Amino acid sequence: MHLTRLSFLPGRSRWSRRTAAILAALLLSAPLGEGMETLRTYLPAAEATPTPADQAAPAAEVPPAMAPEAEPVMAKLPPVVRVNVASQSYNFSQPWRKNPPVLRQGLGVVLTDGRILVTAELVNNHTYVELEKPETALKAAAQVEVVDYDANLALLAAPAAEFLQSIGGARLDETAAVGDRVEILQLESNGTPVRTPATITTIEVGAYPVDENAFLVFKLSAPLQSRENSFTVPVFKEDRLVGLVMRYDPRSQTADVVPAPVIQHFLDAAERDPYAGFPRAGLTFADTRDPQLRRFAKLPEGTGGAYITKVLPGSPAAAAGLKVGDVLLRVDGQTIDQDGNYEDPRFGKISLAHYVSTVMQAGQKLPILVWRDGAEIPLEGTVAPRDRSRMVSQPYIFDAPPKFVIVGGLVFSELSRQYLREWGPNWTREAPLHLVYLDRYQNELPANRGKMVYVSSVLPGPNTVGYENLSYEVVEEVNGRPIKSLADLAAAVDSPTDQFHRIKLAEDPGLVVLDVEGSKAEEERIKRDYRLPSLRQLDGAE
Repeated sequence: MHLTRLSFLPGRSRWSRRTAAILAALLLSAPLGEGMETLRTYLPAAEATPTPADQAAPAAEVPPAMAPEAEPVMAKLPPVVRVNVASQSYNFSQPWRKNPPVLRQGLGVVLTDGRILVTAELVNNHTYVELEKPETALKAAAQVEVVDYDANLALLAAPAAEFLQSIGGARLDETAAVGDRVEILQLESNGTPVRTPATITTIEVGAYPVDENAFLVFKLSAPLQSRENSFTVPVFKEDRLVGLVMRYDPRSQTADVVPAPVIQHFLDAAERDPYAGFPRAGLTFADTRDPQLRRFAKLPEGTGGAYITKVLPGSPAAAAGLKVGDVLLRVDGQTIDQDGNYEDPRFGKISLAHYVSTVMQAGQKLPILVWRDGAEIPLEGTVAPRDRSRMVSQPYIFDAPPKFVIVGGLVFSELSRQYLREWGPNWTREAPLHLVYLDRYQNELPANRGKMVYVSSVLPGPNTVGYENLSYEVVEEVNGRPIKSLADLAAAVDSPTDQFHRIKLAEDPGLVVLDVEGSKAEEERIKRDYRLPSLRQLDGAE
């Protein structure tokens, strides 16, 4: 799934004004709290060619005017710059290739320290980032300093100080609440600010673009217009930043915003080296409203608490000694109600996920009180970001090439959701179902399973005759060695036991046998005919 933002879609030969409503997939799993289903809308496009990584489905033509036009407001220049990004994603079906480049344009908020805040989606797979002053069109190159795709935030390092000399820095708003009136800022092509009034209608924990994550979300009601540079747009309350819009639904006229508390956590974490990110407890829970469940858990009348349904192996929750069947009563002094909420001083009742992921910082101690076997049990853990290297299937891979190994015409890859998304917006139904299952239920696999290596494609040639339909089969062993990563497979291929490679698969045909010398000859032909610099890429994302 590629949940997104107010966005530029690639056009064909000129700027166009169009929108497309694309149904986002449900959040597959979040360590704390529930996912949410939402619609997203793409707004105007820059000249480029759509690719699977950047466009989930063809744009649906709709009338350009979705609501009464907001009035341009002539006032002091807002603390924003245009951000122009050239990006080029990788082709996961043919991992030695890149997709055609695309252009994205959005607005970046200049902060008081001179850095520029944008959404992470704006800069993923970037090859060049450029800043542009709205009033003069003066341009300068910029560098991505810190990026967090989980929280959909990135910081750009500003160029020379004089470039931002006339632009004041924005501060975060710490007071925004439900019912507050705010303004969504966009720019006309000539740099004139356009401020669309909006109202904060809901504050909740919900899904972010990367579908493993749930963070605080502000929902706004606003008649937002399609304009240039709208890949990401800021929201202000007077002269302070409330957040960045990451999704907009024109039918309901609602926008989802990455709010100031999440941004502040990101900025605080960015001051540390290395960047620690957003912590997790590493568990899922259910409410305890069911009286039968309460009797089963032996919960006294009037007791709240959230019933733990899963504890991820190697997570802070597992290290603290939490178990499935425990009931969370208190976390760091916060009382947990029967829906898994606590009383936040700013937002009222809200999911415990917000407290752990955003209020706390990675490395902090987490005192926990649970109900187990009819008694209260005190425990303590240390919150930390999820260790992505332990995941069987990565939820996203950006800014790094996909790994692959070619052996005798068979192309081997490591399972990732980025690969499954190559099947488009309906990938959960159209991608190979057993790979979708392994991705969705990877937390049910043994903790030491390692990566899932599979045959991603078969290159036609004399060495692969009879194996043309072998794609998508999971590899268990090669030459007698268990395979838990592509590095394992490469090492096993480099040390054959005799004149044949023996590749054991999880499903039919069960065993593939390749002649070692014949495979080497075929690999030389593939390297020459496909013009590949290498038949291996093992230095991709972890």
